[in-house]
Amino acid sequence: MKRFFRTYLPFSRAGLQSAMAYRANFVFFLIGEIFKCFVMFFLWKAVFVSSGSETFMGFTMENMIVYVFISFLTGYLSFSDGAFALGEEIVDGSVSMRLIKPCSFDMCFLFQELGNKVINYSIMFVPIVVGVEIYRYVATGAVCFNIVNFLLFFVSLQLAYFINFYFNVIYGFLAFFLKNLWGTGLIKDVIVGFLSGATIPLAFMPNALRIVLTYLPFSSISYTPVMLYMGMYDVKQIVSSMLLQVVWLIIFVLISKLIWKSATKHLCVQGG
Repeated sequence: MKRFFRTYLPFSRAGLQSAMAYRANFVFFLIGEIFKCFVMFFLWKAVFVSSGSETFMGFTMENMIVYVFISFLTGYLSFSDGAFALGEEIVDGSVSMRLIKPCSFDMCFLFQELGNKVINYSIMFVPIVVGVEIYRYVATGAVCFNIVNFLLFFVSLQLAYFINFYFNVIYGFLAFFLKNLWGTGLIKDVIVGFLSGATIPLAFMPNALRIVLTYLPFSSISYTPVMLYMGMYDVKQIVSSMLLQVVWLIIFVLISKLIWKSATKHLCVQGG
């Protein structure tokens, strides 16, 4: 175990240093994400106002506001740009150096991203959670924070990140064949945002579609952690949803290993 961390912790330090070095990129990305969050906030607020009802599809206005901001937090902290990083390395040829290093390819990217996550958590996690809980207290007149729901959310959030990371690794391996993933990556992000419930809660979907989407891996990336935080799952749903996260994580890890073995046989370096 000590050897494992001695091998990969330098990648985390490199990721942290990279985030600090490119502070402008980090700040503008953060501003863009916050802007999208408030767009969703005002959109759903308009929906509730126009509906003329205190509830919409089983959600109160207070529920929806919490959903929007916790969904934003979940999406931000579970974000992975492994696919883009992998595509860039294939284009510039630096991926060839990855092939000869005595370390796991996916672990290198994972620990590098974990370095970035240190900054993401330190800046966003506590302020948003505290802000949401203050809003819930003001809106309801009662303390709504539940430590059990919070811990379940936190564990589920970590699983969501790892699922998203390995999903993006799998997607990133397409760069071995497509050579560039920028355009398809934009389409992928829109589709995943819809299927994960980040754009529209899955509870708002037609029942048949909702059931299908619930069992797909994308609901594990956003919808599951948010619903756990809000305490909208019973014990059976908690167990089944988190077990499903573990299952999809294992599946994606195994698929990524298989594709890596195949993809390296088709590697055509375009750069250096």
